[in-house]
Amino acid sequence: MQFDDDADLDTSEVSDQRGSRVPGGRATIGGGLVGLIALVLGLLLGVGPDQLGLSGGGPQPVTSPSSAAQVQQTCRTGHDANTREDCRLVAVTNSTQDYWRQEFRRRGARYVPASTVFFTGQVNTACGPATSAVGPFYCPGDRKVYLDLGFFQELRTKFGASGGPFAQAYVVAHEYGHHIQNLTGTLGKSQDGRTGANSNSVKVELQADCYAGVWAHNATRTPDESTGRPLITSLTDQDIKDGLDAAAAVGDDRIQEKFQGRVTPESWTHGSAQQRQQWFYQGYRTGDMAQCDTFR
Repeated sequence: MQFDDDADLDTSEVSDQRGSRVPGGRATIGGGLVGLIALVLGLLLGVGPDQLGLSGGGPQPVTSPSSAAQVQQTCRTGHDANTREDCRLVAVTNSTQDYWRQEFRRRGARYVPASTVFFTGQVNTACGPATSAVGPFYCPGDRKVYLDLGFFQELRTKFGASGGPFAQAYVVAHEYGHHIQNLTGTLGKSQDGRTGANSNSVKVELQADCYAGVWAHNATRTPDESTGRPLITSLTDQDIKDGLDAAAAVGDDRIQEKFQGRVTPESWTHGSAQQRQQWFYQGYRTGDMAQCDTFR
């Protein structure tokens, strides 16, 4: 996965809250079993922590001036994205939104941008406070994607994914898939409280995987609006393989087998490893969001 070295990154699309702290230092979700359950339930979920029953009132984080706004200071060009993880995620955010902005325009609709928020440990959102245990998530209340970059190490060490830059890009693109669902009105279907292999929750997650694949298909041909050139210059077969591997690693069956020793499809919220790979590849193969109707 390579970026145009000379491209300018738009850091206004990312809020860097790493180094922030909540007064008193009290986390909303504890570690141990509670944190593990939260991680399994919240992993890549399209809704915020309040809808998982994990949030409560809490003070706003306080940002340390010495550690705030790191990406605004260091992530300026595509060259930075090719050399730094946080800058790469800025670039992926830029590329993802460039694509969806142009796709919505092509369809005669207006794209409303979303921000990506980097945080460390815990964060307050319009969907309630959350800790890193919830995993990456999209909050429809404030239209933001929340990422603790430490998750990407856990994706390898806890969930057995091969890792790689595009595995990270897949996670970001999946969460922006939920933003697209929020804009098109389908995200709410996941909030009927039902679980299971054929539940709306699973269908929403699989559609977000498909939308991530649609972006990947178009990433190297989507012009950056400031340069007229694609921000992402190349995606290899290995990149796509890493994305498929990450999708499988967070399948409900893989997670349940690993953490509870058995597979219980009636409690699925995201879909099986095979389903997640299938729908990501469906989007990648076709490059067409119209082919992502998981509700048929």
